[in-house]
Amino acid sequence: NIGEVLDKRYNVYGYTGQGVFSNVVRARDNARANQEVAVKIIRNNELMQKTGLKELEFLKKLNDADPDDKFHCLRLFRHFYHKQHLCLVFEPLSMNLREVLKKYGKDVGLHIKAVRSYSQQLFLALKLLKRCNILHADIKPDNILVNESKTILKLCDFGSASHVADNDITPYLVSRFYRAPEIIIGKSYDYGIDMWSVGCTLYELYTGKILFPGKTNNHMLKLAMDLKGKMPNKMIRKGVFKDQHFDQNLNFMYIEVDKVTEREKVTVMSTINPTKDLLADLIGCQRLPEDQRKKVHQLKDLLDQILMLDPAKRISINQALQHAFIQEKI
Repeated sequence: NIGEVLDKRYNVYGYTGQGVFSNVVRARDNARANQEVAVKIIRNNELMQKTGLKELEFLKKLNDADPDDKFHCLRLFRHFYHKQHLCLVFEPLSMNLREVLKKYGKDVGLHIKAVRSYSQQLFLALKLLKRCNILHADIKPDNILVNESKTILKLCDFGSASHVADNDITPYLVSRFYRAPEIIIGKSYDYGIDMWSVGCTLYELYTGKILFPGKTNNHMLKLAMDLKGKMPNKMIRKGVFKDQHFDQNLNFMYIEVDKVTEREKVTVMSTINPTKDLLADLIGCQRLPEDQRKKVHQLKDLLDQILMLDPAKRISINQALQHAFIQEKI
């Protein structure tokens, strides 16, 4: 409650949000000259406690590996227990990028300059994750916080994170719209899943629209192949769940719900021609000055390299950081 004091030092003065797993309150730390903090209070049940402790472990590891705070993962100050609830004390960031997008108006997106800066910061976060052998596994605008001036972002919410060696094959890892194709077909995966999610996120930051708004895993594959063409057979064969989406001859089985009868119908597709025009979607109906038009073309090229269906062909983090979209200032 507002006015409540947690751990004899945090004066609660506001709420930021209620999640399924936790509540986040704003507080002032009277043991540190009333420094502002955010306190995440984890739900008091077994699963959430476990998730909270996992988040704590990963954040400690990431923060320890980045003492100068250069790699854009959220800072955890400390933790304590309050009435048997695990509480995590964080730096006080005001808004996530989903809220920022909403504020700027639906389907509008951010200026290309902001997207460039945010891209670089996200790639730095990926670099730290890889250095620490961690997969975030839930990157999306909701899990990226920004400071008051919207200049600095931090990747947050490590409740879905895992050690790269412990990657269980599950078709529902990562929020669906940001879920890489290798997860869906049940192929082994690693850092590439976070790169894919970042690609989807960058598109959304610039356009204000979700890149692949699939209703099911099967629909997600169809949308990705509408952009990139049919998934390579070599990759399909490695998928534990390939039979849910491809037939014996590795043709794609597109499962649609008939709009009239509401029954499922399967369309077998031996080839899928890429029909989605990424550049047109990025530019939309904008009339852009030349310097911005050039940046949007560079963003398109970067996204093409991030959104490779085969994770082995996806751009590396260091290559992404060296890409013209990041390197050439506007």
